[in-house]
Amino acid sequence: MQHGRELVDVETEGTGSAPWTATVLPGRGYGCDAPLLRTTRSLLRERGWTVRTVRWRDEAPGAEDVTALGRELLPPAGTGRHLVVAKSLTTRLLPLAAERCLPGVWLTPLLGEEEVRAAAACATAPTLLIGGDADPYWDSAVAAASGQRVLELPGADHSLEVPGDAEASLAALDGVVAAVRGFLDDVERAVP
Repeated sequence: MQHGRELVDVETEGTGSAPWTATVLPGRGYGCDAPLLRTTRSLLRERGWTVRTVRWRDEAPGAEDVTALGRELLPPAGTGRHLVVAKSLTTRLLPLAAERCLPGVWLTPLLGEEEVRAAAACATAPTLLIGGDADPYWDSAVAAASGQRVLELPGADHSLEVPGDAEASLAALDGVVAAVRGFLDDVERAVP
């Protein structure tokens, strides 16, 4: 089994004019150049954030390797100005982010997994959960009961697209961008 940095390449970009860093983590089959993550990275760079983009070297790792990777890539508790942006597979890092009090944007979190569900409910750092009600990995009731900020997109699947409806898919992407922008406003104000 490989661990941590052997599995990934990490690209750092942005002006760094803001005192914030974001680590952007892909899904199993949804890379950081796919619309949700590419747009989020652009938004972060526009705000002056340093953006650390993680890319799989080969195929996506298993759950145990994702946890090992997170322990290496995510900063320790008390860092304060570090955001996690994760998609699907890497939302398994929500428990680690909660433990380290790291704010996060969790795109299509795996709310059917007990550890992810429990972490969503106990996270004390700002947390945004985004999912579609047509995604089999999303659980509307769990998201609503978490007490976190939630964006649920009607008809959206695990890619947060509405199958067969390009306009609705673009509207979903616009909704995600607006939610992330508002969340970043709040995070930047909340963390000194």
